[in-house]
Amino acid sequence: MDGEEFSMEDPSQLLQSASDFANYPGVPNDVAAKEFLDRFPLPVIINALQTKSEVPGLEATLVACLERIFKTKCGASLIPHYMPFVQVGLTADSQLVRCLACKTVSCLLENIDETISAAQLITDNGVYPLLLDCLINGNEQVATASMEAIEKLAGSQKGMEIVFPANNSDDMHLGNLSARCSSLGRVRVLSLIVKLFSVSRDVASAVYNSNLLSLLEAKISNTDDTLVSLSVFELFYEVAEVKHATEFLSKTTLVQLLSSTISNMSKEAILRSRAMMISGRLLSNDNIYMFIDESSVKTIISAIDGRLRLESQDLNECESALEALGQIGSSNQGATLLLTISPPAARHVIDAAFDKHARGKQLASLHSLANISGETRSDSNIILNGDAEESLRLLIYEAASKSSKLTPSGLFLSVLQQDSQVRLAAYRVLTGLVARPWCLMEICSKQEIINIVTGPNTETTKIGLYCMEARYKCCVAIHRAFMSSSKLTGNPALAPIAAKLQEAVSRGPYLADKIYREAQPMVVTADRF
Repeated sequence: MDGEEFSMEDPSQLLQSASDFANYPGVPNDVAAKEFLDRFPLPVIINALQTKSEVPGLEATLVACLERIFKTKCGASLIPHYMPFVQVGLTADSQLVRCLACKTVSCLLENIDETISAAQLITDNGVYPLLLDCLINGNEQVATASMEAIEKLAGSQKGMEIVFPANNSDDMHLGNLSARCSSLGRVRVLSLIVKLFSVSRDVASAVYNSNLLSLLEAKISNTDDTLVSLSVFELFYEVAEVKHATEFLSKTTLVQLLSSTISNMSKEAILRSRAMMISGRLLSNDNIYMFIDESSVKTIISAIDGRLRLESQDLNECESALEALGQIGSSNQGATLLLTISPPAARHVIDAAFDKHARGKQLASLHSLANISGETRSDSNIILNGDAEESLRLLIYEAASKSSKLTPSGLFLSVLQQDSQVRLAAYRVLTGLVARPWCLMEICSKQEIINIVTGPNTETTKIGLYCMEARYKCCVAIHRAFMSSSKLTGNPALAPIAAKLQEAVSRGPYLADKIYREAQPMVVTADRF
């Protein structure tokens, strides 16, 4: 039967075949798409979609079917010839059809032949304004699909020219669009700006040069609405994760906004917490000090330090503050600042790390102390400058002297004897700290510590896999530090420790038993006569 027959009264065969195609397991391929289109040409499917929408299940089935077809190169190659269908789809009353049209634009941009300019097709057919309308007025699925299509469009130079018009007064300029749409539409435009920022450095530069980041800043500065501020902070949190973010965010007032929010007692605790987390993420980037002066970083650290000094602080806010300090301290320069400013902000982390009476704070602090001590840094970047190293040593010895354990080795053993999550964090701390000779001596002075980090059966809980890996990494770090110390390797009294460490390193992270057993048959074979 040819395609025209299925544009008639009974679309049942088309419905059944489209359902089979849409639900066929696996990724659709060109062969399957071509076979389907040979039976039901695209005009037939589109006609049925437009004229038979009242048939139960037909619209949803055809939309799912077309979505899979357009994801193939065979299907995508047809899109340039059906741009009027895309236009109509983007303005359809049906949210399903609008979503399909947005996804069809994405397929066009992903799979189009190099001889055809997708950006030119989009311009010639007036598609971009329709995508923006879908972003602002569509339901959640339509808005997400249109956002993805615009992201892909901005991935090419010609597409960038569409998304970022040279004329700032252009109606399609995202800043102007944001100013004239509803509050929901404005949030979606801001979300789009964040998505575009993450596409590439060139697109991020276009976002900055179009003055679009200022829309986010203005939202925080000009509102007392906690929910609105929190939504914008969530967007900034996404921006801060982008690799090239620091270069552009450093040119904005974000750092000042963050420090003022953290210091503002009248703000909700959840806003201060989010500002701290954004600060930590932003200042954890290795290249941050290329773009932000040290005084700005110190201002944020001082603001966080000020919050931690308050005894009446919200517990969640306190944990966020400790975690933020750990993120800042993950870089060599950040850790140095935390340990050398007066008074050192790292004292909060170290004091809380060994206080088992506040478990949430202890966990956050142990992981933060691991970052500050260099567990996440390269081997050549673990050790800090002389002043910072001395401050770290003194703070840990001071924490020990104020506790019932009296020595750092006693503190280390106490956290290693707690539950698996605390042990996991403790392994990370020792992995970083053991590069210091004083810490290595403390570890070797406690046989119980050596027994735990070398014990193959230490970790048995459901998060034991992560603990095994962390324990092994810790064991390797202790072994490396031990073998590089001529003072320790030359001491016969420590030979058993060296042997135990070597055995544990050779065994690997997962092998809990050195005894190898041959496989035994579960069924005895029958005797043969």
